[in-house]
Amino acid sequence: MKILLLGKNGQVGWELQRSLAPLGEVLALDRHSQEYCGDLANLSGLADTVRQFKPTIIVNAAAYTGVDKAESEIELAQTINADALAILAQEAKSLDAWLVHYSTDYVFAGDGTIPWLEDDATGPLGVYGATKLAGEQAIQQSACKHLIFRTSWVYGARGNNFAKTMLRLAAERDSLTVISDQIGAPTGADLLADVTAHALRTVQQQAELSGLYHLVARGETSWHGYASYVIKTAQSMGQDLKTSPGSIAPVPTNAFPTPAKRPNNSRMNTKKLRTNFNLTLPHWQSGVERMLIEFLEK
Repeated sequence: MKILLLGKNGQVGWELQRSLAPLGEVLALDRHSQEYCGDLANLSGLADTVRQFKPTIIVNAAAYTGVDKAESEIELAQTINADALAILAQEAKSLDAWLVHYSTDYVFAGDGTIPWLEDDATGPLGVYGATKLAGEQAIQQSACKHLIFRTSWVYGARGNNFAKTMLRLAAERDSLTVISDQIGAPTGADLLADVTAHALRTVQQQAELSGLYHLVARGETSWHGYASYVIKTAQSMGQDLKTSPGSIAPVPTNAFPTPAKRPNNSRMNTKKLRTNFNLTLPHWQSGVERMLIEFLEK
């Protein structure tokens, strides 16, 4: 198989380079790639890349992810998150190739307490969510073979993430304030990459599994619970921190005003994914612990 991977240096893209390698020849690109175009803002260049390489699988791990900046960069967010996906889907359809794409719980209104199902009514709260939803719809309307994985609260051992920020602040300050009324499941980029590779193996024999899936780690927590777990785990590993779990104050979302509204309910129901692909998803805490071990023991 020939696999075109876009967004190779992002958290998920970095892990995908590893997980996809056993499946076939991988051409991994980012927006700075020279020989081929990997820039989702360059629609004609993107189409040319697909036509020249002729992949059997396209995996798009690139996106416009600036939730707040999207409120003022509407056109750029639309181009990268929606228009580029329409191009990729069209080219995938022409080649009879699979298209893998990652979306977000931000396509929902973020209210209530029940985990979102794939066919629940959408209602994005801002430009970012609206453009990600438009990207999903462009893929579905193209009728290409596809796997769309909606996920949330993604982190990776490589690059910056919430856990690393909490550890840095905890080393500098005696106390912290962290949002406690947004609920979700921290989900590792390595888990997304491994499930993607497993799903791609499966759909080679079961093309009828094409579709939209929710993919997050098991369990749920708040950002406050996440921060408390990170600091408690780091201290158990011998990290000298000024902040203890007990000195992290829970605060509501409105304590930190932002240009874009955040969803309070980021819970996602993964039953469809687990059933169709015979998967057991790990608890969010196990992935975060592994990431902390990798980060702190360097």
